[in-house]
Amino acid sequence: MSNRILFVDDEPNVLQSIRRSLRKQFDVDTAEGGEEALQKLTANGSYAVIVSDMRMPGMNGVELLSQAKVDSPDTVRMMLTGNADQQTAVDAVNHGDIFRFLNKPCQPDELANAINSGIRQHELITAEKELLQNTLRGSIKALADVLSLSNPEIFGRMTRFKTRIQHTAEEMGLADVWKYESVAMLSQIGCVAVPEDLVRRRIGGHKLANDELAEYAAHAAIGADLVKTIPRMEYVAQGIRYQEKNYDGSGFPKDRVKGDDIPVAARLLKVVLDFDGLESAGTPPDIAIERMKSAAGVYDPAILEAFDRSMRADLALAAVSVNIMQLTDNMILAEDVKSSNGTLLIAKGQETTLSARRHLQNYKDKGLIGSSVIVHETTA
Repeated sequence: MSNRILFVDDEPNVLQSIRRSLRKQFDVDTAEGGEEALQKLTANGSYAVIVSDMRMPGMNGVELLSQAKVDSPDTVRMMLTGNADQQTAVDAVNHGDIFRFLNKPCQPDELANAINSGIRQHELITAEKELLQNTLRGSIKALADVLSLSNPEIFGRMTRFKTRIQHTAEEMGLADVWKYESVAMLSQIGCVAVPEDLVRRRIGGHKLANDELAEYAAHAAIGADLVKTIPRMEYVAQGIRYQEKNYDGSGFPKDRVKGDDIPVAARLLKVVLDFDGLESAGTPPDIAIERMKSAAGVYDPAILEAFDRSMRADLALAAVSVNIMQLTDNMILAEDVKSSNGTLLIAKGQETTLSARRHLQNYKDKGLIGSSVIVHETTA
Protein backbone atom coordinates (compact mmCIF):
# COMPACT_ATOMS: atom_id res chain seq x y z
CA MET A 1 0.00 0.00 0.00
CA SER A 2 1.32 3.46 -0.86
CA ASN A 3 2.03 6.25 1.61
CA ARG A 4 2.64 3.98 4.58
CA ILE A 5 4.03 5.68 7.67
CA LEU A 6 6.43 3.93 10.05
CA PHE A 7 6.67 5.21 13.64
CA VAL A 8 9.59 4.04 15.78
CA ASP A 9 9.71 4.33 19.58
CA ASP A 10 10.84 2.04 22.39
CA GLU A 11 7.70 2.82 24.41
CA PRO A 12 4.68 0.72 23.32
CA ASN A 13 2.24 3.14 24.97
CA VAL A 14 3.53 6.00 22.83
CA LEU A 15 3.13 3.92 19.66
CA GLN A 16 -0.40 2.87 20.64
CA SER A 17 -1.36 6.50 21.24
CA ILE A 18 0.03 7.54 17.84
CA ARG A 19 -1.78 4.72 16.10
CA ARG A 20 -5.10 5.66 17.72
CA SER A 21 -4.81 9.35 16.86
CA LEU A 22 -3.66 8.91 13.25
CA ARG A 23 -5.13 5.63 12.03
CA LYS A 24 -8.10 7.32 10.35
CA GLN A 25 -5.83 9.59 8.31
CA PHE A 26 -2.82 7.41 7.52
CA ASP A 27 -1.73 3.82 7.00
CA VAL A 28 0.31 3.57 10.22
CA ASP A 29 2.86 0.87 11.05
CA THR A 30 5.00 0.79 14.20
CA ALA A 31 8.32 -0.62 15.38
CA GLU A 32 9.63 -0.88 18.96
CA GLY A 33 13.22 0.14 18.27
CA GLY A 34 15.75 0.61 15.50
CA GLU A 35 16.46 -3.03 14.71
CA GLU A 36 12.79 -3.85 14.18
CA ALA A 37 12.36 -0.72 12.07
CA LEU A 38 15.22 -1.69 9.75
CA GLN A 39 13.81 -5.20 9.42
CA LYS A 40 10.46 -3.75 8.39
CA LEU A 41 12.07 -1.39 5.90
CA THR A 42 13.75 -4.39 4.29
CA ALA A 43 10.87 -6.88 4.52
CA ASN A 44 7.83 -4.70 3.87
CA GLY A 45 9.08 -2.48 1.09
CA SER A 46 9.33 1.28 1.02
CA TYR A 47 7.52 3.56 3.44
CA ALA A 48 6.65 7.10 2.43
CA VAL A 49 7.69 8.50 5.83
CA ILE A 50 9.55 7.17 8.86
CA VAL A 51 9.22 9.04 12.17
CA SER A 52 11.66 8.02 14.89
CA ASP A 53 12.18 8.87 18.54
CA MET A 54 15.71 9.99 19.40
CA ARG A 55 16.55 8.24 22.65
CA MET A 56 16.11 4.48 22.32
CA PRO A 57 18.21 1.63 23.74
CA GLY A 58 20.64 -0.06 21.37
CA MET A 59 20.21 2.17 18.33
CA ASN A 60 19.27 5.83 18.73
CA GLY A 61 17.20 7.84 16.29
CA VAL A 62 20.12 9.41 14.43
CA GLU A 63 21.74 6.00 13.90
CA LEU A 64 18.46 4.53 12.71
CA LEU A 65 17.62 7.30 10.28
CA SER A 66 21.18 7.34 8.93
CA GLN A 67 20.86 3.64 8.10
CA ALA A 68 17.32 4.13 6.78
CA LYS A 69 18.73 6.69 4.36
CA VAL A 70 20.95 3.92 2.96
CA ASP A 71 18.37 1.12 3.00
CA SER A 72 15.38 3.14 1.79
CA PRO A 73 16.64 6.44 0.34
CA ASP A 74 13.24 7.52 -1.00
CA THR A 75 11.63 7.34 2.45
CA VAL A 76 11.27 10.79 4.05
CA ARG A 77 12.85 10.85 7.50
CA MET A 78 11.57 12.74 10.57
CA MET A 79 12.69 12.96 14.18
CA LEU A 80 10.26 13.14 17.12
CA THR A 81 11.91 13.62 20.49
CA GLY A 82 11.52 15.21 23.90
CA ASN A 83 15.22 15.98 24.16
CA ALA A 84 15.78 18.60 21.50
CA ASP A 85 19.24 19.87 22.36
CA GLN A 86 21.16 21.64 19.63
CA GLN A 87 23.70 18.86 19.06
CA THR A 88 20.93 16.30 18.60
CA ALA A 89 19.37 18.48 15.92
CA VAL A 90 22.70 19.03 14.17
CA ASP A 91 23.52 15.31 14.16
CA ALA A 92 20.03 14.43 12.94
CA VAL A 93 20.24 16.82 10.00
CA ASN A 94 23.85 16.09 9.04
CA HIS A 95 23.84 12.31 9.38
CA GLY A 96 20.22 11.33 8.84
CA ASP A 97 19.27 14.01 6.31
CA ILE A 98 16.15 14.77 8.34
CA PHE A 99 13.21 16.41 6.58
CA ARG A 100 11.46 17.62 9.75
CA PHE A 101 12.43 17.82 13.44
CA LEU A 102 9.49 17.66 15.90
CA ASN A 103 9.48 18.18 19.66
CA LYS A 104 7.54 16.14 22.20
CA PRO A 105 4.82 16.60 23.16
CA CYS A 106 3.54 17.03 19.60
CA GLN A 107 -0.14 17.75 19.10
CA PRO A 108 -1.98 15.37 16.71
CA ASP A 109 -2.79 18.18 14.25
CA GLU A 110 0.83 19.32 14.15
CA LEU A 111 2.04 15.75 13.66
CA ALA A 112 -0.54 15.12 10.92
CA ASN A 113 0.49 18.31 9.09
CA ALA A 114 4.14 17.29 9.26
CA ILE A 115 3.34 13.82 7.91
CA ASN A 116 1.29 15.29 5.06
CA SER A 117 4.26 17.48 4.18
CA GLY A 118 6.48 14.41 4.30
CA ILE A 119 4.12 12.51 1.98
CA ARG A 120 4.19 15.39 -0.51
CA GLN A 121 7.98 15.38 -0.36
CA HIS A 122 8.00 11.63 -0.97
CA GLU A 123 5.73 12.08 -3.97
CA LEU A 124 8.12 14.69 -5.38
CA ILE A 125 11.07 12.35 -4.88
CA THR A 126 9.35 9.39 -6.51
CA ALA A 127 8.00 11.53 -9.37
CA GLU A 128 11.48 12.83 -10.16
CA LYS A 129 12.87 9.31 -9.94
CA GLU A 130 10.18 8.14 -12.34
CA LEU A 131 11.10 10.94 -14.72
CA LEU A 132 14.81 10.13 -14.60
CA GLN A 133 14.57 6.36 -14.65
CA ASN A 134 11.83 5.96 -17.24
CA THR A 135 11.14 9.08 -19.31
CA LEU A 136 14.72 10.28 -19.58
CA ARG A 137 16.16 6.78 -19.86
CA GLY A 138 13.66 6.00 -22.62
CA SER A 139 14.76 9.10 -24.52
CA ILE A 140 18.42 8.13 -24.15
CA LYS A 141 17.69 4.63 -25.37
CA ALA A 142 15.84 5.97 -28.41
CA LEU A 143 18.75 8.28 -29.26
CA ALA A 144 21.26 5.44 -28.86
CA ASP A 145 19.08 3.23 -31.05
CA VAL A 146 18.98 5.81 -33.84
CA LEU A 147 22.75 6.38 -33.68
CA SER A 148 23.40 2.63 -33.67
CA LEU A 149 21.35 2.11 -36.83
CA SER A 150 22.87 5.13 -38.59
CA ASN A 151 26.46 4.05 -37.90
CA PRO A 152 26.55 0.58 -36.32
CA GLU A 153 30.34 0.28 -36.44
CA ILE A 154 30.88 3.30 -34.18
CA PHE A 155 27.66 3.69 -32.23
CA GLY A 156 26.42 0.10 -32.22
CA ARG A 157 28.85 -0.56 -29.38
CA MET A 158 26.92 1.62 -26.94
CA THR A 159 24.20 -0.94 -26.27
CA ARG A 160 26.91 -3.54 -25.70
CA PHE A 161 28.59 -1.19 -23.25
CA LYS A 162 25.28 -0.62 -21.49
CA THR A 163 24.64 -4.33 -20.99
CA ARG A 164 28.13 -5.00 -19.66
CA ILE A 165 28.09 -2.02 -17.31
CA GLN A 166 24.66 -3.03 -16.05
CA HIS A 167 25.82 -6.56 -15.24
CA THR A 168 29.01 -5.32 -13.57
CA ALA A 169 27.16 -2.74 -11.47
CA GLU A 170 24.64 -5.37 -10.38
CA GLU A 171 27.50 -7.75 -9.53
CA MET A 172 28.90 -5.00 -7.26
CA GLY A 173 25.52 -4.31 -5.69
CA LEU A 174 25.52 -0.66 -6.80
CA ALA A 175 22.33 1.39 -6.50
CA ASP A 176 20.74 3.47 -9.30
CA VAL A 177 22.15 1.26 -12.06
CA TRP A 178 20.27 3.35 -14.62
CA LYS A 179 22.85 6.13 -14.13
CA TYR A 180 25.68 3.87 -15.23
CA GLU A 181 23.60 2.56 -18.13
CA SER A 182 22.96 6.14 -19.24
CA VAL A 183 26.68 6.93 -19.16
CA ALA A 184 27.35 3.89 -21.35
CA MET A 185 24.62 4.71 -23.87
CA LEU A 186 25.80 8.31 -24.27
CA SER A 187 29.52 7.63 -23.90
CA GLN A 188 30.34 7.81 -27.62
CA ILE A 189 28.12 10.73 -28.59
CA GLY A 190 31.14 13.04 -28.79
CA CYS A 191 32.58 10.87 -31.58
CA VAL A 192 30.41 12.82 -34.02
CA ALA A 193 33.05 15.58 -33.76
CA VAL A 194 36.07 13.30 -34.26
CA PRO A 195 37.33 12.12 -37.69
CA GLU A 196 35.54 8.87 -38.49
CA ASP A 197 38.71 7.13 -39.67
CA LEU A 198 40.40 7.90 -36.35
CA VAL A 199 37.47 6.47 -34.40
CA ARG A 200 37.43 3.32 -36.52
CA ARG A 201 41.13 2.72 -35.99
CA ARG A 202 40.80 3.24 -32.26
CA ILE A 203 37.84 0.91 -31.78
CA GLY A 204 39.47 -1.62 -34.09
CA GLY A 205 42.37 -1.97 -31.67
CA HIS A 206 44.97 -0.10 -33.73
CA LYS A 207 47.68 1.75 -31.83
CA LEU A 208 47.41 5.52 -32.18
CA ALA A 209 50.19 8.09 -32.04
CA ASN A 210 50.16 10.38 -29.00
CA ASP A 211 48.66 13.30 -30.92
CA GLU A 212 46.01 11.02 -32.45
CA LEU A 213 45.20 9.57 -29.04
CA ALA A 214 44.68 13.06 -27.63
CA GLU A 215 42.48 13.99 -30.58
CA TYR A 216 40.38 10.87 -30.10
CA ALA A 217 40.15 11.34 -26.30
CA ALA A 218 38.66 14.79 -26.88
CA HIS A 219 35.37 13.07 -27.75
CA ALA A 220 34.81 12.46 -24.02
CA ALA A 221 34.92 16.17 -23.18
CA ILE A 222 32.74 17.00 -26.20
CA GLY A 223 30.15 14.42 -25.16
CA ALA A 224 30.21 15.56 -21.53
CA ASP A 225 29.66 19.19 -22.57
CA LEU A 226 26.67 18.15 -24.66
CA VAL A 227 25.09 16.06 -21.91
CA LYS A 228 25.67 18.45 -19.00
CA THR A 229 23.16 20.90 -20.50
CA ILE A 230 20.39 18.37 -19.73
CA PRO A 231 18.91 18.91 -16.23
CA ARG A 232 19.78 16.20 -13.65
CA MET A 233 22.42 14.73 -15.94
CA GLU A 234 25.49 16.24 -14.29
CA TYR A 235 26.66 12.89 -12.91
CA VAL A 236 26.23 11.23 -16.30
CA ALA A 237 28.26 14.02 -17.91
CA GLN A 238 31.12 13.51 -15.44
CA GLY A 239 31.12 9.79 -16.11
CA ILE A 240 31.47 10.50 -19.82
CA ARG A 241 34.18 13.11 -19.28
CA TYR A 242 36.46 10.75 -17.33
CA GLN A 243 36.03 7.57 -19.41
CA GLU A 244 39.61 7.78 -20.73
CA LYS A 245 41.07 8.33 -17.25
CA ASN A 246 43.31 5.65 -15.73
CA TYR A 247 42.92 4.71 -12.07
CA ASP A 248 46.40 6.07 -11.23
CA GLY A 249 45.45 9.49 -12.62
CA SER A 250 47.17 9.20 -16.00
CA GLY A 251 45.20 9.43 -19.22
CA PHE A 252 42.58 12.04 -20.07
CA PRO A 253 41.59 14.63 -18.99
CA LYS A 254 44.95 15.88 -17.80
CA ASP A 255 44.17 16.84 -14.20
CA ARG A 256 44.90 15.61 -10.65
CA VAL A 257 41.82 13.42 -10.31
CA LYS A 258 42.73 9.79 -9.62
CA GLY A 259 41.67 6.65 -7.77
CA ASP A 260 38.31 6.70 -6.07
CA ASP A 261 37.91 10.39 -6.90
CA ILE A 262 37.24 9.37 -10.50
CA PRO A 263 33.46 8.90 -10.89
CA VAL A 264 32.39 5.28 -10.45
CA ALA A 265 30.61 5.41 -13.81
CA ALA A 266 33.85 6.42 -15.53
CA ARG A 267 35.81 3.64 -13.82
CA LEU A 268 33.19 1.14 -14.94
CA LEU A 269 33.22 2.51 -18.46
CA LYS A 270 37.03 2.42 -18.67
CA VAL A 271 37.02 -1.33 -17.99
CA VAL A 272 34.21 -2.01 -20.46
CA LEU A 273 35.71 0.15 -23.23
CA ASP A 274 39.17 -1.39 -23.04
CA PHE A 275 37.82 -4.93 -22.89
CA ASP A 276 35.66 -4.22 -25.93
CA GLY A 277 38.67 -2.85 -27.79
CA LEU A 278 40.72 -5.96 -27.05
CA GLU A 279 37.84 -8.22 -28.03
CA SER A 280 37.28 -6.30 -31.27
CA ALA A 281 40.96 -6.80 -32.11
CA GLY A 282 40.46 -10.55 -31.87
CA THR A 283 41.74 -11.17 -28.35
CA PRO A 284 39.89 -14.05 -26.63
CA PRO A 285 37.89 -12.86 -23.58
CA ASP A 286 39.91 -14.75 -20.96
CA ILE A 287 43.21 -13.48 -22.36
CA ALA A 288 41.81 -9.94 -22.58
CA ILE A 289 40.85 -10.04 -18.89
CA GLU A 290 44.29 -11.33 -17.85
CA ARG A 291 46.00 -8.67 -19.94
CA MET A 292 43.92 -5.98 -18.26
CA LYS A 293 44.69 -7.37 -14.79
CA SER A 294 48.40 -7.15 -15.55
CA ALA A 295 48.12 -3.46 -16.51
CA ALA A 296 49.09 -1.84 -13.20
CA GLY A 297 47.37 1.43 -12.33
CA VAL A 298 44.96 1.46 -15.26
CA TYR A 299 41.78 0.00 -13.73
CA ASP A 300 39.95 0.00 -10.43
CA PRO A 301 40.80 -3.51 -9.12
CA ALA A 302 37.39 -4.06 -7.50
CA ILE A 303 35.55 -3.11 -10.68
CA LEU A 304 37.81 -5.25 -12.85
CA GLU A 305 37.17 -8.28 -10.61
CA ALA A 306 33.40 -7.69 -10.70
CA PHE A 307 33.55 -7.30 -14.47
CA ASP A 308 35.46 -10.59 -14.73
CA ARG A 309 32.79 -12.41 -12.72
CA SER A 310 29.92 -10.92 -14.69
CA MET A 311 31.59 -11.63 -18.04
CA ARG A 312 32.13 -15.28 -17.15
CA ALA A 313 28.41 -15.55 -16.38
CA ASP A 314 27.53 -13.85 -19.66
CA LEU A 315 29.84 -16.10 -21.67
CA ALA A 316 28.04 -19.11 -20.22
CA LEU A 317 24.79 -18.01 -21.87
CA ALA A 318 23.85 -20.11 -24.87
CA ALA A 319 23.56 -18.43 -28.25
CA VAL A 320 20.58 -19.53 -30.33
CA SER A 321 19.40 -18.96 -33.88
CA VAL A 322 16.08 -17.11 -34.05
CA ASN A 323 13.97 -16.23 -37.05
CA ILE A 324 13.95 -12.46 -37.59
CA MET A 325 10.15 -12.43 -37.50
CA GLN A 326 10.23 -13.99 -34.01
CA LEU A 327 12.67 -11.56 -32.39
CA THR A 328 11.48 -9.78 -29.23
CA ASP A 329 12.71 -6.96 -27.00
CA ASN A 330 14.39 -9.30 -24.50
CA MET A 331 17.05 -10.51 -26.92
CA ILE A 332 20.61 -9.34 -27.59
CA LEU A 333 22.52 -10.06 -30.78
CA ALA A 334 25.37 -12.51 -30.16
CA GLU A 335 27.00 -11.84 -33.54
CA ASP A 336 27.32 -8.93 -35.95
CA VAL A 337 24.63 -8.84 -38.64
CA LYS A 338 26.09 -8.04 -42.04
CA SER A 339 24.48 -7.69 -45.46
CA SER A 340 25.40 -9.91 -48.40
CA ASN A 341 28.07 -7.39 -49.47
CA GLY A 342 29.67 -7.32 -46.01
CA THR A 343 28.17 -4.05 -44.76
CA LEU A 344 27.66 -4.03 -40.99
CA LEU A 345 23.96 -3.51 -40.30
CA ILE A 346 23.74 -4.08 -36.56
CA ALA A 347 26.65 -4.74 -34.20
CA LYS A 348 26.70 -7.64 -31.77
CA GLY A 349 25.55 -6.75 -28.29
CA GLN A 350 22.73 -4.53 -29.55
CA GLU A 351 19.23 -5.16 -28.28
CA THR A 352 16.60 -6.25 -30.78
CA THR A 353 14.40 -3.21 -30.25
CA LEU A 354 11.41 -2.48 -32.47
CA SER A 355 13.46 -0.22 -34.75
CA ALA A 356 16.25 -2.81 -34.95
CA ARG A 357 13.76 -5.55 -35.83
CA ARG A 358 12.19 -3.44 -38.57
CA HIS A 359 15.66 -2.66 -39.90
CA LEU A 360 16.47 -6.37 -40.11
CA GLN A 361 13.09 -7.25 -41.60
CA ASN A 362 13.59 -4.65 -44.33
CA TYR A 363 16.94 -6.14 -45.35
CA LYS A 364 15.52 -9.69 -45.16
CA ASP A 365 12.61 -8.75 -47.43
CA LYS A 366 15.11 -7.40 -49.96
CA GLY A 367 17.06 -10.66 -49.83
CA LEU A 368 20.19 -8.95 -48.48
CA ILE A 369 20.40 -11.06 -45.28
CA GLY A 370 19.21 -14.47 -44.21
CA SER A 371 16.01 -15.20 -42.33
CA SER A 372 17.57 -15.74 -38.90
CA VAL A 373 20.15 -14.20 -36.55
CA ILE A 374 22.14 -15.45 -33.53
CA VAL A 375 21.01 -14.00 -30.19
CA HIS A 376 21.28 -14.33 -26.43
CA GLU A 377 17.98 -14.30 -24.56
CA THR A 378 17.93 -12.19 -21.39
CA THR A 379 15.54 -11.75 -18.48
CA ALA A 380 15.46 -7.95 -18.83
